[in-house]
Amino acid sequence: MSARKSLSVSLHFLTASSLADTILFSSPDYVLPTLYTYPENWRAFKAQIAAQYSGARLKVASSAPAFTFGQTNRTPTFLNNFPLGKVPAFQGDDGFCLFESNAIAHYLSNEALRGSSPQTQSQVLQWVSFADAEIIPPASAWVFPTLGIMQFNKQATEQAKEEVKKVLSVLNHHLNTRTFLVGERVSLADISVACSMIWLFKQVLEPSFRQPFPNVTRWFQTCVNQPQFKTVLGEVKLCDKMAQFDPKKFSDMQPKKDSLPKKDTPPKKEKAGKEAGKPQEKKEKKKKEEKEAAPAEEEMDECEAALASEPKTKDPFAHLPKSAFVMDEFKRKYSNEDTLTVAVPHFWEHFDKEGYSIWYGEYKFPEELTMTFMSCNLIMGMFQRLDKLRKNGFASVILFGGNNDSSISGIWIFRGQDLAFTLSDDWQIDYESYAWRKLDPDSDETKTMVKEYFAWEGEFKHVGKPFSQGKCFK
Repeated sequence: MSARKSLSVSLHFLTASSLADTILFSSPDYVLPTLYTYPENWRAFKAQIAAQYSGARLKVASSAPAFTFGQTNRTPTFLNNFPLGKVPAFQGDDGFCLFESNAIAHYLSNEALRGSSPQTQSQVLQWVSFADAEIIPPASAWVFPTLGIMQFNKQATEQAKEEVKKVLSVLNHHLNTRTFLVGERVSLADISVACSMIWLFKQVLEPSFRQPFPNVTRWFQTCVNQPQFKTVLGEVKLCDKMAQFDPKKFSDMQPKKDSLPKKDTPPKKEKAGKEAGKPQEKKEKKKKEEKEAAPAEEEMDECEAALASEPKTKDPFAHLPKSAFVMDEFKRKYSNEDTLTVAVPHFWEHFDKEGYSIWYGEYKFPEELTMTFMSCNLIMGMFQRLDKLRKNGFASVILFGGNNDSSISGIWIFRGQDLAFTLSDDWQIDYESYAWRKLDPDSDETKTMVKEYFAWEGEFKHVGKPFSQGKCFK
C-alpha cells in the first residue's frame, strides 16, 4: 500500500514558474517534459532527483490548475496517455509517455546513474528491485497507519517491524565497506532505495531502532544531504520518537456519512409570524459554521489528503453471499502456528467450498525467467498490484529451480467460484501471464497440492524442479 509521498518543496526545475500553470496534453505548443504527480509523492522524488543529476529538463505538475489529483488523472485525455490513471506519469516534449516511477526515473537518468557496464547496470537494477519488493511492503504496513491512511493492525505492524529489521541488516552489512550501494558515487540504486525509506526515517525509525544499523543511517544522511537530493526533498529530519497510530486521525480521514442524501420527508407546515423564520435562520447559521470549519481538513498531510481524495470503489465481492469461512482467522493460524499440524487442518475443517474456490496458477513463460531474484520480484510485483484483493484472497506461490532454469506456480484461494481478477480492472495486469486451473476441493490431488504449497515442502511431482523460494499473498 503505497507512504506514497513526494514534494512540498519549491521546484527548481523551472526558470519560469509560470510555466507550471499551463498544461496541454496534446498541444503542439507543449514544450517541457512534464511529470504529473500529487504533492509529496515519494515515488515521484526518484524521477525528480534523477533529473537533478542528469540535467534533464523537467516540469512538475502537482497542483491546480496544471494538475489536480483525483480529477485530472480521471479525464479521457489523461487516460488516453496513461490508461491506469496513476501517478507519477511522464510526458516528453515529443509526446513520449511513461508510467511507473522506476521507468520514469531510469529514462531521466544518465549513464553515471544507470551504470556504465552490464555488471553495474545489473547491480543498480538489483537494488531498485530490492526497494520495491523488500522495503516498500513492510514500510507501508508500518508507516501508513501512523499517517492515518490505514487502519492499525498490531500483528501486521509487528511483522512489518521485523521485516524492516531484516532489510536494514542486509543494507548495513552491504554498506559496511561502501559509501554508496553501487560503485563510488550516487547511482539510481541509491536514489530508489533512499526514496523508499524516507518515511521510515521521518516517521518511525527512532534512534534506538536505528542504533544497530549505523552504516544505513550514515549512508541515508549522506544521500539526502547531497545538493541534488536537497533541491527536491529539502531538509530531511530523522524522527526522534516513533510515530504511533492515532485512532482520531484515522477516523477524521474517513468519508463523512452526513454528506449522504436523506430520504424525502413530507414538508412541515410553516409557523406564522416571527417564529417562522427562526428555524431557517438556525439552519443557515449552522451551515455557515460548518462551511467555516471545513478548511480544517486542509491541515491534513498532503499525501493523506491525496489518498483520501480517491473515491471509494464498490466492493467487487458485494454480489456474493456471506461465507462461514473466516479468511482472516485462517491467515492468523497460517502466520503464527505450525503449518502442517495447525494451519492446514484448520483450513480444511473450516473451508467453505460453496463460498470459496481453489485455483492452481502456473507462469506461462518460464523461458523468460533468468535470475532468481528477478523472478521473485515478478511474484512480489504481482502481489503489490493485488493489494486490495487481500481481504478476500490468499496465495502461496513458489519459485522452483535456479538461475536461467526456473518456473513459478502457486495455489490461490478466492472468494466465489470464478477467478477474482476479472472483478476489478486493477487486478488484471498480471493474471493473463498465468495458466489457471480450478481445483476440486474434494480430490486427493488438491489435498496434496494445498499441503505442499502451504508448507513449502514436499515432492512437487508435477513440477520437476527443486524448491527455491516461496512467497505468500495474505
